[in-house]
Formats: sequence, C-alpha cells, structure tokens
Amino acid sequence: MSLLEMKVPSPGESISEVEIATWLVADGDYVEKDQAIAEVDSDKATLELPAEESGIITLKAAEGDVVKVGQVVCLIDTSAARPAGAPAAAPAASEAPKTEAPAAPVAAAPASPAPNPEPVKSDSYAAGSASPAAAKMLKENNINPAAIKATGKDGRITKQDVIAAMSAGFSTEAAQGWGGTREQSREKMSMLRRKIAERLVSVKNETAMLTTFNEVDMKPIMDVRAKYKDAFSKHHEVNLGFMSFFTKAVTEALKLFPAVNAQIDGNEMIFHDYADIGIAVSSPKGLMVPVVRNAEQMSLAEIEREIKRLAIKARDGKITPEDMTGGTFTITNGGVFGSMLSTPIINPPQSAILGMHNVVERPVAINGKVEIRPIMYVALSYDHRIIDGKESVGFLVKVKEMLENPERMIFGSKDPLEILLGL
Repeated sequence: MSLLEMKVPSPGESISEVEIATWLVADGDYVEKDQAIAEVDSDKATLELPAEESGIITLKAAEGDVVKVGQVVCLIDTSAARPAGAPAAAPAASEAPKTEAPAAPVAAAPASPAPNPEPVKSDSYAAGSASPAAAKMLKENNINPAAIKATGKDGRITKQDVIAAMSAGFSTEAAQGWGGTREQSREKMSMLRRKIAERLVSVKNETAMLTTFNEVDMKPIMDVRAKYKDAFSKHHEVNLGFMSFFTKAVTEALKLFPAVNAQIDGNEMIFHDYADIGIAVSSPKGLMVPVVRNAEQMSLAEIEREIKRLAIKARDGKITPEDMTGGTFTITNGGVFGSMLSTPIINPPQSAILGMHNVVERPVAINGKVEIRPIMYVALSYDHRIIDGKESVGFLVKVKEMLENPERMIFGSKDPLEILLGL
C-alpha cells in the first residue's frame, strides 16, 4: 500500500488556516488525479481542493473543521486499483469494449476489498438527487430541487446545475415554501461570512464614516446605449452596460480628488497613482469584490470584458484571493436587486465606496419645466478622517456631471468646448 498525504496548500499570502466547507467525495471513494475533492473556505474566498494523485481516499477532517495550512486532510492510496464500477480514464474510452473483460479481475484484487463497493454507489443515484456540494447550495439558498435542470449522470443534480439555475433566476415556485412546523435550525457561519462580519463591524467602529448623496439623470447614458449597444456588442463581443460608464467616471473623478483614492496607514496617508476598482458582484457564496486593475487606463470595452471575466469566476466559485485584494476604491450596485437608496459600508483599508441604485422615472425640473426622467440615486460613503466634506461632495458631483455628459469622459472630465477654447 502506498499512501499519499494530502496537505492544505496555501490559498494566499497571510492566510494561515481554512475551513473544510464541503467534501465533494465520500470516505473510501476512488478519485482521479486533479478531481475536485473538497471546497475550502478561507477568510477571503472559497477554493476547490484537487486530488494530487488517483486512488482510494481516506478523509482525515470533517466538514466544518478549521485546519491549518500544511495540515494533512486526507490520504490517497495510490496503489489501489480502480473499481469495476468506476468510470475508466478518458484515454481508454475508445478502447472500452476491449478492456471491459480484464477490468473485472483487477477490481477483485485483495489490495482494497472493503472500500471498493463504496464508489460504485455513486453511479446509482436516483434521478433528481443532488451531489453533496449541490445539496448544500440548495439548502443554503432555499431552492426546491424540482426547479433544477439536472445534467449529471443518471439525472443527478450537480453544483454547476444549481449555479446555472441561480444565474438564470427563479420563479416564485422555485423557492421552498413555509412548512409551518415552528421548528428551528442552526447552521455554523462559514469562515468567509465570519470574516466579512468582523470586517464590517471593524469599519463601523474604527472609521469616521459618513455618506453623501446625489442623483443622476441617466437619460444621456441610456440614449448612448440605445444608439450604440448593437454596434458595440458586435465590434467588441461584449455588452455595453452601466458599470463601465460608472467605472470610467469614477477613475476620472479620482484623478481630481486623490484623497478619495487614498488610505490611512497608521499616522500616514497612502496615495495611489492608479485606480484599482473593486466591483461588488453577487455569487452563490455571497457578495464578492473582485478588483479591476488599472481601470484608469482602460477603455469602456476593456472594463466590460474584465468585469464579465471576474463575475463569471465569482459565479463559478473560481475566484481567488489575488482577484480580490489591493483595490483602492469600490463600486457596489444595489439597484440590480431593486434598492432605491442605501448607505454602503467602506471596504477596508479603502477610504470610500460608491453605491449605485435602481433607475426610476421621476418628475424633475428641466429648464423651468417638469419632465419625466430616468433618475438614479447615488451614495458615496467615505472616511472623514482622510476625506473632507468638500472633497466627497466635489467627487460625487464630478461623477454626476460626467454621467450626464458622457463625452466628458473622453476629455478627462472637461467640457469639450472648454478644450476647444483653450480654457
């Protein structure tokens, strides 16, 4: 018997421990090399743990256990033969009819008689049943399994099926209804959720956080999108959304108000000659904030492509700690969930965050007349220790001006006529 000890790899700098969120295999299963065997939660992200070799696995930690980086979490018997019921390796697929006969005696080898029957049952799940990871997601999100289109073997619901269904949206019938049992249940908070809670309380306690508000007439942006969205999508192979306009407006405003892009380090202020913009996105694990690096140098198309790439990684659970560290400013869009107004909480160690909200048609005064315009309320939460009221209000006004005059984004927040006149 040849046993391989699988240890917890380091998910990133400064992370010393992780939590076993879900085992994707059972004790005694036969696993293939590079097969995902577990999901582990760090205080920054959820990562998959792949098998280092093929063989029979023995688990050494339970779901919910907090383990140190470098700690052994499972053993893999690399000398064990693949069970008869386990699928053959991909290269041998074309020769399946020829190799079917000799496979039976190999499975009967005495090296691992007890664990071998376990993997076979994985091929006999009842239609509509869910994998361990999928079952956990269904429970966490209160989703009826009947609403999921299963693509797994023998009609089994996979984790990817749940993610795809959540991304597409649900009808009201998809959610589990009230049972009326008056029962209660308790669930341990994940390490990621505990860290988020800790950071949010820390922000409220350790910063002088204030919020300033304004409103943006979205008609100019909506007119641009309506006119150019098809050509933009065809030329750049990505859709033209609101987020790229907001990101571009923010980077231009940050250039004029560098304190909003700065942070406090002890008794010093750190100013950044770049804008790494965190974009809050919703994922099955909760809210994630991946970072668009050097957004100040990007075009609208480049921003849209990068946001899409990061959002897909977050949705699929493949986001890494490196994707979410180092931001200098954050944008969050509660409007996609119907929020009219909110006070977003600063993402430390940053000093400010911009909140977008839903677009609603409202009566407003335009040149002395009342018109119906699509209006969005925006909010800037900021740390008053480093950002004065004048800077915060000026920053938000500049963002408003550029969104209501999109051409100003091209000329570095200046009116094109001012440039023409040399003003």
